[in-house]
Amino acid sequence: MCFLGFGSYFCYDNPAALQTQVQRDMKVNTAQFMALYAWYSWPNVVLCFFGGFLIDRVFGIRLGTVIFSIFVCAGQVVFALGALFNTFWLMEVGRFIFGIGGESLAVAQNTYAVSWFKGKELNLVFGLQLSMARIGSTVNMNIMGWIYSRVQHLLGYAGPSTLGLALLIGGVTCLFSLSCALILAYLDRRAERLLCKEQGRTGEVIKLTDVKDFSLSLWLIFVICVCYYAAVFPFIGLGKVFFIEKFQFSPQEASAINSIVYIISAPMSPVFGLLVDKVGKNIIWVLCAVVTTLASHIMLAFTFWNPWIAMCLLGVAYSLLACALWPMVAFVVPEHQLGTAYGFMQSIQNLGLAVIAIAAGMILDTRGYLFLEVFFSACVCLSLLAVVMLYFVNHLTGEAVQLLLTPGSAPVKSFFCFLSALRAPKAPNPSFKGLSAPCCSYRW
Repeated sequence: MCFLGFGSYFCYDNPAALQTQVQRDMKVNTAQFMALYAWYSWPNVVLCFFGGFLIDRVFGIRLGTVIFSIFVCAGQVVFALGALFNTFWLMEVGRFIFGIGGESLAVAQNTYAVSWFKGKELNLVFGLQLSMARIGSTVNMNIMGWIYSRVQHLLGYAGPSTLGLALLIGGVTCLFSLSCALILAYLDRRAERLLCKEQGRTGEVIKLTDVKDFSLSLWLIFVICVCYYAAVFPFIGLGKVFFIEKFQFSPQEASAINSIVYIISAPMSPVFGLLVDKVGKNIIWVLCAVVTTLASHIMLAFTFWNPWIAMCLLGVAYSLLACALWPMVAFVVPEHQLGTAYGFMQSIQNLGLAVIAIAAGMILDTRGYLFLEVFFSACVCLSLLAVVMLYFVNHLTGEAVQLLLTPGSAPVKSFFCFLSALRAPKAPNPSFKGLSAPCCSYRW
């Protein structure tokens, strides 16, 4: 179960791990390169509303997991073939297919966990899933460059063929995850027969008409989410070359520092989840995370201090914000609107990531890394402004003040501490008392 998403997480950041090689071999600029991330996000602007429905009503959890795993494999193969045949538009098609499977597979993985485990066992399972996700992301960042160099040594030259073969080798992880999906389907079917249990369901309830009833507080949370993650994921996508060019790092050193955010998020998210559970005051923690992230980007933009300092701060802030921000949706939205709220939040998050990815590439092509860092800092400043506005809106209106500013304000916060560092976070578990939330997939 924990390895279901390993291949997806490994291959998601293949472009970041091979940025120099992709741009050189495919002869594309940075904007075109970042479009590879945008094409992953585009289908999920819509699919976020239907992933749980497909699992519950159409495919079932077992068949759905296998189908989504096949989409992931097919997308990676098409992506690699695009490089192999020196056809960049085919690489973009591959990323689109990969995105269709990747986010929905995360929903299926979460549904399996909720179906098989309860209570503290469920927290442990999500902790293990978190670890596998971050291991996949980290291994990709540090090994894909080495795989490319080995293929180059074998073929005797660098070029699209070398890139395509390296990506095909990376796609083996997707086949591994597909085999896990098949084995898990067999085990789940066997458990259903022996234990007379039903297939897992997401519990997802989406009503688009609820959007008109969203409060100002919820819209501000959406702004925080989009602006914050727009300054994290696109930066990681472009980070390797940044560290090589500005700090004269070797490719290996650049890959290591670019993956530190993922490495830190795995152990720190449970710690911060417990801390937020104990102390409460989610909005204050979000404020601290946003300010720390802003400081990190300013350090990277305007100083030549050792970038390990800024990146470690970014990793800590990233983990803290995820633990504190996402549960706040449940604080300001009625229970019957949670499915729509989380689905809509995922939708605009993917839309924001797609648009910002392309914008970041265009800025880098025309203005360079300094302007790009200023752009990311501006995004974080918008997020900071939204946090301050959220605080005063809730203070003036009295809406959810107790939930936002006191400890023990929601029964799902410790559950979120494990979900928070996942690239594709999930909504709260419907089995937790007092909530009936969707198992949507969100990018953290």
